[in-house]
Amino acid sequence: MILSNIKLGKNVEVDGTSSLNNVDIRDNVKISKYCTVFGSSNNVLHIGVSAYIGPNCFIQGYADHIEIGERVSIAQNVNIMSSSGPNASTAMQKYFPLIVGKVKIGNDCWIGANSVIMPNVVLGDFCVVAANSYVNQSFESFSVIGGNPAKLLKKLDPQVVSSHE
Repeated sequence: MILSNIKLGKNVEVDGTSSLNNVDIRDNVKISKYCTVFGSSNNVLHIGVSAYIGPNCFIQGYADHIEIGERVSIAQNVNIMSSSGPNASTAMQKYFPLIVGKVKIGNDCWIGANSVIMPNVVLGDFCVVAANSYVNQSFESFSVIGGNPAKLLKKLDPQVVSSHE
């Protein structure tokens, strides 16, 4: 279901079971089944050229800006959030305050299945996030990360990666 404030590039495929609102989607993007992707009128969510979003993803950019780079592959069941979520209990907010912040995923990144990316995270270009990871901090380009919380596992060789472009 496409709601409002949608800008679609050429050759964009959005499965009919997915919901979009307040998004700017560039050319050749595919959004699979049962995805929810939304920004707000003040924080339009941007998805770069040739990105892929797998089934059952939830990308919530309502509270702050989310930018997904070009040629990013997001596997199934990934959550990307610009806020840590509603907490109706003011008593619990003393222990778990609401976290709000931007999320930027660089170009040519691969986000593994069932991963969660929290607010205030920047992933540089060519990052790989292992499946089932909880990412609550930023990582430089060419990083392979994983775990709960995600940690640097290794660095990709920029010369090897760029030789395959």
